Amino acid sequence: MIGRKLSELAAQIALAGLALCAFSASAQAEDGYDLWLRYQPLSGASQSLCDPAVDLSGPVAQGVQLQAQRSATVDIAVAELHRGLASLFRCESQKPTILLARTDQLSGKEAQFSEGLRGQMAGSYRLATMADGRILIAANDDIGLLYGSFGLLRHLQTDSANQKLDQLAIPALPLRLLNHWDNPDRGVERGYSGESIFDWWHLPDHLDPRMIDYARANASIGINGTVVNNVNASPIMLTPRYIAKLQRLADAFRPYGIRVYLSVRFSSPRELGGLDSADPLDPKVAAWWKSKADEIYAAIPDFGGFLVKANSEGQPGPQDYGRTHADGANMLATAIGDRGTVIWRAFVYQSSAETDRVKLAYEEFKPLDGKFADNVILQVKNGPLDFQPREPFHPLFGAMPHTRMMLEVQQTKEYLGFATHLAYLGTMWTEVLDANTGHGKNGHLTVADTIVSGGMAGVSNIGSDRNWSGSHFDQANWYAFGRLAWDTSLSADAIAREWAAQTFSRNPQFLNVTVKMMHDSRQAVVDYMTPLGLAHQMATGHHYGPGPWVNDLERPEWNPAYYNRADKSGIGFDRTKNGSDALGQYAPSVASGWSDPHTMDEDYLLWFQHLPWNFRTQSGRTVWEELVARYDRGVAKTHEMQREWAALAPYVDAQRYQDVADDLKVQAREAQWWRDASVSYFASRCECDLPAGATAPPHDLQWYEALNFPDAPGHK
Repeated sequence: MIGRKLSELAAQIALAGLALCAFSASAQAEDGYDLWLRYQPLSGASQSLCDPAVDLSGPVAQGVQLQAQRSATVDIAVAELHRGLASLFRCESQKPTILLARTDQLSGKEAQFSEGLRGQMAGSYRLATMADGRILIAANDDIGLLYGSFGLLRHLQTDSANQKLDQLAIPALPLRLLNHWDNPDRGVERGYSGESIFDWWHLPDHLDPRMIDYARANASIGINGTVVNNVNASPIMLTPRYIAKLQRLADAFRPYGIRVYLSVRFSSPRELGGLDSADPLDPKVAAWWKSKADEIYAAIPDFGGFLVKANSEGQPGPQDYGRTHADGANMLATAIGDRGTVIWRAFVYQSSAETDRVKLAYEEFKPLDGKFADNVILQVKNGPLDFQPREPFHPLFGAMPHTRMMLEVQQTKEYLGFATHLAYLGTMWTEVLDANTGHGKNGHLTVADTIVSGGMAGVSNIGSDRNWSGSHFDQANWYAFGRLAWDTSLSADAIAREWAAQTFSRNPQFLNVTVKMMHDSRQAVVDYMTPLGLAHQMATGHHYGPGPWVNDLERPEWNPAYYNRADKSGIGFDRTKNGSDALGQYAPSVASGWSDPHTMDEDYLLWFQHLPWNFRTQSGRTVWEELVARYDRGVAKTHEMQREWAALAPYVDAQRYQDVADDLKVQAREAQWWRDASVSYFASRCECDLPAGATAPPHDLQWYEALNFPDAPGHK
């Protein structure tokens, strides 16, 4: 049966290759569905004499020698290699010969290539050019062989085909998870890419073939887990009907090394089990969760575990019963046992006019260090507020040395212009991963160092749109997340270059311009939305467009005015010891760098300081003048990106070129709106004239305040 299916797959791949030979690459219509797995022919690869169909049913596929036991995962690796090599090289004489080998099957001289892999984390692999010219993909396990196959194809696609290989690839983090904020009705909270890709209504009877493409894309960048539902979880996900649906997904994802996880609602024992409490110290509650975990593991033996959002934004949790987060997490950890993991989100806050919201997670969780079970991981957002265009790293990183930690980042651009604005987030994530927390030996412990026993989670930007992510460049954030979760030391620019080469073109001129554009894009968004350390200046609910004037919401910390604190005396949130003292939650060596407004990194100036409008910044301009200059710089950058993209038209297929050009046009228009509305508001607060040479907004402040978008995507 397996052999027949693989033979059919090989025939399909070969037929696809024959079809591609009939057309030049520039004539192909592309819609982004293939992501970074396009496998376009390498320079010099023949466009004729394409390969005939190849039989993959035997133990050795043409061009791929197998030194491992057959399994579903190994078969996928072999098929992927043939698929990639057939497209990249086209003709048999051009293809390298690949040896796909488990280390326990290597002997003699070949055994030397297993060095460095012994005892390493699951999925580790080695790529090496052997003395006889063959390329070896070696791994301790089958998933390592699959990862290594994708690693080789990535290497070949990024203009490295002629380099001698010697790579040892070991994942930096054990858990590399996508978090989907998807609901059972296929709505996606903060999703801008269509409906959920999970068709729960038709599962388990029908598995959408797109699920396999999704698993393949994730495996290609080393993602090994997916949380399939919203952290604002519905109890329905724990019912037998949905466990059967989840089982079908788990069976499909398993050969790709992907374990499924569920977000669970803490009050489910009341809503599903008929109990009168969800108190984690109530034996009946603990027994209910143990029974539910047993039910899930009976259906899905490799179920990953539970993700929990508790006592945050109205969600139920252990504090409803006077218990701690550790009490709640540990009760669930006992129910799961050594079969899986409880991931407990640290995104918590409560309404308080006197308290700085960014302090609350630290205040709640820091005292609980060392009190969580071994199979509990604390999932902490990159910054202490909420996925803003720029925030300082979260002070919990490094402050809880006896707790397993996971970094949570947001791929979907809830606060960065949705799917329309080009904002490459690799630069944001390397910024936080590389940040020195000031803790640890010698006071040098990076955020990346603090998550080595936990992992990295990315709030997904994936949806039912044909291009998966709403816009073509948003695919780069999915890709960058996977690559950084695998290797936290990679540079954002190197990842951007990899992605662009595989997704669009390997032409050096194209890559040089595109990588620069991607590198600059996130800073441009910071400049035209939240310059100088401002934060949470987005309009209410949907977070679309500017709303720095909003100050009438029920909870003070929901209001943009709460964060900018702009009045005639100045602007910014004083978080020094003279203000909220949020700065005091950081290690002294870090806090000292942000304490002096004259010398500190001005990207965080108004995050930590409330300053007079006439305070002189390091540029020599006043705060008011610098603020306007940065808004203008952000707008100018969007026009520069339009010009850069226009020059790249010869390297990109017409459909995707136009899609991106249209998005950049929207971004430039909305950046100008952000600038004009914000300048209008802050001018009214400081009662300042515009700096010399600055263009006046075309409308008065009341015009901008009156704009209303009840139909904006992501509206709550």
